[in-house]
Amino acid sequence: MILVAGITASVLIQTMNSLQEQALRTGLETIRDISTGLRVTHVTGYNRSGSLSQLAIFIEPIAASGDIDLAQGYISLSDSSKRVIFNYNSSCFNNSISNGIFDTLNSSNLSASEFGIIVIRDVDNSSSSSTPTINYGDLVVLLVNTTNSFSGISTRTEVVGSVIPEYGISGIISFTTPGAFTKTIIELQP
Repeated sequence: MILVAGITASVLIQTMNSLQEQALRTGLETIRDISTGLRVTHVTGYNRSGSLSQLAIFIEPIAASGDIDLAQGYISLSDSSKRVIFNYNSSCFNNSISNGIFDTLNSSNLSASEFGIIVIRDVDNSSSSSTPTINYGDLVVLLVNTTNSFSGISTRTEVVGSVIPEYGISGIISFTTPGAFTKTIIELQP
């Protein structure tokens, strides 16, 4: 009986240790998922010939966020008739702005399902074309060529979507285009 009780106790201890390790891993993953994420600060559109040919989506990590590798995330956009998933194109990356946001990257190099990155602020220089990693305090622009993906975005169009990191909280995109495009650069989401 003592031998059986000893074996049972050993099995129970091993099971308890295994459950404790799993609970610890699950807890750490949960903390990472809820403490890391993105915030869309604003969205701007570029009006070319009466429709928006490009979108500039400004994002930053939420407060106390861990590192976010944008190459592992994606953008989801819908204009109520079509949904497009955009993945990162490493050949469309710039770590500074020249000639304005919409002329810094050659957006014609972006296919219908790709986005480019322009770094506005990178405090620790952690972002590069091969690993566009951002962390708290950084600000980047994700550039999408809507001519290739939606044939442009016209007036009075509701656009919804999100910037989805590998893990953590997604940044929300939601705006309705104005009734007329009177300017070249249009603020869409404050």
